[in-house]
Amino acid sequence: MGWRDRRLLYLFGIEAPIVQAPMAGAQDADLAIAASKGGALGSLPCALLSVERAREQVAQYRAATDGPLNLNFFCHVPAGPYDESVWCAALQPYYAEYEIGYPAAPPPLRKPFDAAMCALVEEVRPEVVSFHFGLPDESLLQRVHDAGALILGCATSPAEARWLAERDVDAIIAQGWEAGGHAGRFLPADPSSHMGTFALVPQVVDAVSVPVIAAGGIADARGVAAALVLGASAVQIGTAFLSSPESRISNIHRQRLGAADAETTVSTNLFTGRFARGLETRLTRELGPASEIVPPFPHGGDALAELRKVDPAGFANMWAGQAARLVRPDGTEAFIRRLVMGTLELLK
Repeated sequence: MGWRDRRLLYLFGIEAPIVQAPMAGAQDADLAIAASKGGALGSLPCALLSVERAREQVAQYRAATDGPLNLNFFCHVPAGPYDESVWCAALQPYYAEYEIGYPAAPPPLRKPFDAAMCALVEEVRPEVVSFHFGLPDESLLQRVHDAGALILGCATSPAEARWLAERDVDAIIAQGWEAGGHAGRFLPADPSSHMGTFALVPQVVDAVSVPVIAAGGIADARGVAAALVLGASAVQIGTAFLSSPESRISNIHRQRLGAADAETTVSTNLFTGRFARGLETRLTRELGPASEIVPPFPHGGDALAELRKVDPAGFANMWAGQAARLVRPDGTEAFIRRLVMGTLELLK
């Protein structure tokens, strides 16, 4: 028995109905290459990259695999003027404890998709382009279409899925509350209304005609099979790849994945100014996980830069989804192969 819904296999030109989630700051081309060699859609996150660095990553990917490539971009609106004095005052006891201050130079910021990155898309012509936090303006989106790329959008609700479908995306990622990293929410909504993956997926499947990719809380064959039975055409997996040798997370982060305390994750805005799911830290225990005094995205983490250096376990974000306890150290390619075999066996 093979896959019941082969639409995305044909559309993307992949063997397995798996999209490797783009994880900014946690991966580079090595993880995407290994995912591609395993039969999945390899993804490169570009929100933290310069145009030059993104071009280098694409070249590395193309030299190593013939598989299709997904370039991922953020579509947030840059923050206007803001006052972070109250936030810095809340952090002052930590500054005093470690005898540090506000960072002299701001850390790298996540940047929205712009004309320069669009020109790169036209130059390198990825097979797939995915967007987080909505879509870029119509003129940029049309240029991506004209470059021949398939377009993926991320929805956290049926309403967002319908919005994306009205703008002719080729497939929709239905991202449940369980997912690690930033929630892709872009329409106004109470964060507490964000649905879980297995409530969201069938409702999105019913709401749109394009293929749906389930994301959030999927880390083994059981999760993949369940998502496909609920109507998803594929799944997107991120956290399960973080413990692989191809990921670029810290040793502290790596050691916590799969451990007992990985059962507890929090959705927090303390690290960037937008809600993202990760492992608990001292910062989220003592100040959060949510606060209205955090500067707007992506500046929430600016004031944490020096604290992350002196105490990464306490003040660095360690993104992870609610299936983090299921994560096991494994090579990406081998893990995908076993995931496919296990899923097909369950679907029998």
